Order: sequence, then C-alpha cells, then structure tokens
Amino acid sequence: MDAKQAANGDTVRVHYTGTLADGTEFDTSVGRDPIEFTLGGGMVIPGFENALMGMAPGESKSVTLEPIDAYGPHDANLVQVVERSRIPDEIDLQVGTGLQTSDGSGNTVRLTVIALDDDNVTVDANHPLAGKSLTFALELVEFAGS
Repeated sequence: MDAKQAANGDTVRVHYTGTLADGTEFDTSVGRDPIEFTLGGGMVIPGFENALMGMAPGESKSVTLEPIDAYGPHDANLVQVVERSRIPDEIDLQVGTGLQTSDGSGNTVRLTVIALDDDNVTVDANHPLAGKSLTFALELVEFAGS
C-alpha cells in the first residue's frame, strides 16, 4: 500500500527552515515541535502550503517561493513619513524598531521604523519579508492523529 499523500483538509505536522536568497535564516522549527496546521486552511503562506501537497510522511524537499506566493510584493504606498513629535517620547526609536497603531477600522497595523532624523520617522507597514524570495527546506513529519 502506498503511503498517504498530503491533500487539502489534511492536518499535517511539518519541520521547516526558511532562508533568504543570501542564505540568511529567517525562521526555523528545528529544535522545537513541528508546526501543525490544516492544508487549505490559509494558516500559512500559499506557496508553503502548496509545496506540501502530495508529500508523504518522512519526505523532505526544498522549494523557493517568489514574493507572490509568499508575503506579496513590497508596496511603496505602505511606507510613510510621520512627524517625530507624533510618536510618544518614551518610545526608543531606532531603525528596526517595531511599532503598532490602528487603522480607521480599528485593526492593528504593525510598522517598522526604516529611517529617522530629529524631525521625521519613516515607517513601513509591509510585512518584513514582503518583496523577498524565500527558500524553505520542508519535512512532512506526519499527519496529525496518526
């Protein structure tokens, strides 16, 4: 009997390591429990989910995702300059500092400081991995419940 292959609706446990084009590791499950999610549930980026389709438990592969299948393209409209005086003094601003605000609908928006001077702070609301190609080393550990 052939081993079961991953399909939509299956709950899988996966080990992964994600790297950027220059080899920099941005995330891994190595040393932790594998992540568990249901294929087709939209809990992970589309290309990650699609790469697992058809894999059997114990199978490994590497896949490189273009931005459209990962966190999307970098949107220049999500980069804004705000007056330094609009940010509370107790916040220690540096390039890379993460900030949170709310949009007009009350949704939380995460911002990253990408530049600053005495008068202005430039913030980026794009996901930090937007616009980047991502490579994942994947291992389908098992199906949940098996």
